[in-house]
Amino acid sequence: MNKDLNIYVLIKQVPDTRSKAGVNADGTIDRAKAGKMLNPFDAFAMQAAIDAKAMGGPNSKITAVTMGPPPAIAILYQALEHGIDKACILSDRKLAASDTLATAYALSMTLEYVQAKDGPADLVFCGLQTTDGDTAQVGPEICERMDLTQITYCEGFEIRDNLVHARKVIEGGAMEVEADLPALITIANSYNRLEHKTFRGAKFVQEVKRNEAIQKQFVEIIDLADCKAEDSRCGLPGSPTIVSATWKIGTVGGSCKMHQGKSVEELVGEVVNINQETIKEFAKA
Repeated sequence: MNKDLNIYVLIKQVPDTRSKAGVNADGTIDRAKAGKMLNPFDAFAMQAAIDAKAMGGPNSKITAVTMGPPPAIAILYQALEHGIDKACILSDRKLAASDTLATAYALSMTLEYVQAKDGPADLVFCGLQTTDGDTAQVGPEICERMDLTQITYCEGFEIRDNLVHARKVIEGGAMEVEADLPALITIANSYNRLEHKTFRGAKFVQEVKRNEAIQKQFVEIIDLADCKAEDSRCGLPGSPTIVSATWKIGTVGGSCKMHQGKSVEELVGEVVNINQETIKEFAKA
């Protein structure tokens, strides 16, 4: 039997892809105007954490960790509904506009803070990337800071003899790897989808929201001072990434003419004639 596992899963609240989010003057996303949702990639990481807990000993536990403004606590409640045992949110105005370097630093300090209270990590799960960044950098950066074994693009794994036996996506196929614990694993979206929340989990979250004493027991809110993170390494001051300009690529809508019902030669001829006429119009302009 495997030992009891201390598992952490990193999740993030992101702008809802179905809503319209503007861009601030400094190039950052105007998150206040956008709807909010759990990062879809993190749902796979959450399921991986739940599966890993089932592979561990009977006292295995999962802690969900996020970073964001106070409303981001909503995804921690969502995690509890799915069976996550505890949750922690790092929330501080000084974190605004953090790039991947600053985010990885702040989250690694948060993990150190939580581990000091709840024990060292055996496994840390991350989503492959976020829909509001698409860099896939934060997980590996945290791994380097915490000096853990790293497995990226994982689409399946087992824990046997306190080793992780994983299958990871590579170009043109898959690779079987074996790693020692503790390890950080980024989960690909080809992994199992997150199962539906349980009735028991939903009922528990209702109780957590109603009872402040229970909420403090299962959902912890901390700031940069709590985790002893340096202000200069967080937010804009700690973010070397600069967005110099943003612009729209292409236009929405436009005209479309269908060419059909004729021979290939006739269809090609029509398209060529249209292109020649367009070129003439540009030349006149």
